Amino acid sequence: MSGRQSAEERKAQIVAEVLRLADEIGPDRLSTTDVARAIGLSQPAIFRHFPTKGALWLAVADDIADRLQSCWAAAEAGATGPQARLKALVGAQLTAIAETPALPSILFSRELQVDNQALRDVFRGLLGAFQGRLVAVIRDLQAAGNLKRDVSPEDVAILLTSLVQGVAIRWTLGARGFALVPEGMRLYEVQMGVFRQT
Repeated sequence: MSGRQSAEERKAQIVAEVLRLADEIGPDRLSTTDVARAIGLSQPAIFRHFPTKGALWLAVADDIADRLQSCWAAAEAGATGPQARLKALVGAQLTAIAETPALPSILFSRELQVDNQALRDVFRGLLGAFQGRLVAVIRDLQAAGNLKRDVSPEDVAILLTSLVQGVAIRWTLGARGFALVPEGMRLYEVQMGVFRQT
């Protein structure tokens, strides 16, 4: 058995186990019974902390959101100048995916796409927040004359977000047969070469 924990510690343990199992067996196959068994609890004990499976997934999404937003803030705080900020943001997103390998599977799961509107809303909000940060930095780069101005900052942000998502999907489908962050940053440099002022 897993011993006495506070309610908050137990909730955090359950959320962490959902993320681990979602990566191991897939979010659509994951049941509360799987989570309870892995932690050493009864299934009703899971529902004492999360009244529904949807509420459990929402807690998982909130945990991911907190982690991503912390990563973005730290990346921006540690970077000097807009070029470094943009690169750091993309690198932080790739690193967060590498550290939470269930994330691509969750994004394309039935749980997210069909069954759980609240979960979808959290991830849609996260995507919008990430793109908003990218747009702000891209505007700074364009104003400084470092990036072409004939492409909208919003389109550049969408292309960079798509690059991150694409390499993450390829990493997932390829059984993680390459290092996600270096490959993503290599492609980032290729992409940014198209947009830089010459």
